[in-house]
Amino acid sequence: MGSKSNRARRLERARAERRMARLAAAQRRRRRIQAAIGGALALIVLALGAAKLLGAFDKEPEPITLPTCTWTSRAITEGVEDTGLPPSDPPTTGIKTVVIETNRGEIEAVINVADARCAAASLEFLAKRGFYNDTRCHKLDTTLYTLTCGSKNGTDNSSVSYQFPTEGLPRPVLGQVSPAPTDPAADTSSYYRRGAVVMTNVDVNAVGSQFMIVYQDGSALPNEYTQVATITSGLELVEQIAAGGAVDENGEPAAVGNPVEDLTITAIRVRDELSADATPSESAEESPAPSDETGAPSESPTTPSSEATPTASAAS
Repeated sequence: MGSKSNRARRLERARAERRMARLAAAQRRRRRIQAAIGGALALIVLALGAAKLLGAFDKEPEPITLPTCTWTSRAITEGVEDTGLPPSDPPTTGIKTVVIETNRGEIEAVINVADARCAAASLEFLAKRGFYNDTRCHKLDTTLYTLTCGSKNGTDNSSVSYQFPTEGLPRPVLGQVSPAPTDPAADTSSYYRRGAVVMTNVDVNAVGSQFMIVYQDGSALPNEYTQVATITSGLELVEQIAAGGAVDENGEPAAVGNPVEDLTITAIRVRDELSADATPSESAEESPAPSDETGAPSESPTTPSSEATPTASAAS
């Protein structure tokens, strides 16, 4: 009996040892599996971290579509000169210097192409064609502090054979109108600073070829015009014209009219600047640049030929 019970205990002990061995083996397998999974997860985390650092999960940037310049042909009527069309796809960035040569000296301005791409392209195109040569600045507005230039016949009834949409509107408020308007409903904000070179309009949202020079802060010029450049030197020449005052068609002193003192543009030159560090000394804003190509006319309109300076339009 003793031998049988000893044998049973030995068998039971062997079975227990086998169970323990199987449990130990299973635990070792689990640990190996867990270690493998942990290693794989660590590799995945490292890979994801590296991918994020490299921008793999960054949102795909939306493509930027820059508008082309739309030159709308205008009928050739009295005061409208057939100049052809500027390039339809001019540069979108860059800094340019405009040199306005006059009978009193030079006026320099800076253009930031990105601010008014099409206006800059048009101005350079016309300057290269000599369009502004020997043109007199024909209108002084002492209420808006502007001198209008670029007319071929010395009146508002002068423009080119194309027009294009305004740019950079609405403009930010840059100051207050001075003196304050007497009409309580009038806009008291000023949108153009001293030294701004602003294109005139031939129609609503339609830019022509003449331009205004703002010679004093506090201008009440409406928020309707494209600023193409900012004067950096020579503004005192315009201030001299403003100091001389204006006269009407009868030669009588007037707030708006023909300048008593003469300022005649002999030529306009536009040159590219290598650095974008050039900043205007007085005023905020500039404009775009052009080339000598010819674009295709978009449509043939029947728009008035008169350049809509503020006193010749609803801006007065």
